[in-house]
Amino acid sequence: MAEETSKAQNPVVIKKYANRRLYNTQTSSYVTLDHLCEMVKAGTEFEVHDARSGEDITRSVLTQIIFEEEAKGQSLLPIHFLRQLIRLYGDSMQAFVPGYLDLSMESFTKNQEAMRTRIAEAFGGGGQTLENLTRQNFAMFERAMQMFSPFAPGRRPEESEQRPNGAAETKPSDEISELKGEIEAMRKQLAELSQQRK
Repeated sequence: MAEETSKAQNPVVIKKYANRRLYNTQTSSYVTLDHLCEMVKAGTEFEVHDARSGEDITRSVLTQIIFEEEAKGQSLLPIHFLRQLIRLYGDSMQAFVPGYLDLSMESFTKNQEAMRTRIAEAFGGGGQTLENLTRQNFAMFERAMQMFSPFAPGRRPEESEQRPNGAAETKPSDEISELKGEIEAMRKQLAELSQQRK
């Protein structure tokens, strides 16, 4: 019984050969990126290894799946978000981004059911409600990304001056203090998360 549980927890190993073919070692069959995409959607954990070197190339293959989905017209990532993400490569805040995005997506995933309910209600209440919900979610995610680069090039001054419900404009020193507080809170969350995983 313990052996079955262990097998269930072990990720499926996919080998990628020089001819770019992907081989599922569990099913002993060749698969495509579409198959791997379906495995991700089904919640099947897998790792992709270079067949020759044994190097773990899971990240690059997952990125390739995202690229393929975007190329099919499944536009999930807003252009503004992609630009902000690219700006963070090599930035001093880069080390914090993966953990923050991981926690954000984990939170988003946990709240999916509530969001589905809201979307269903939105369809009943008309398309405007759904549009508003989408705008709110994108705005929230973009604000999260701006936390890492408040002075990023290309950010319009009016974006930092807008405040909800007509609230007073925050001084730059207040924004920096707020940013430091958010970074410290994020550090604590990351520390707690790493303790839980040990």
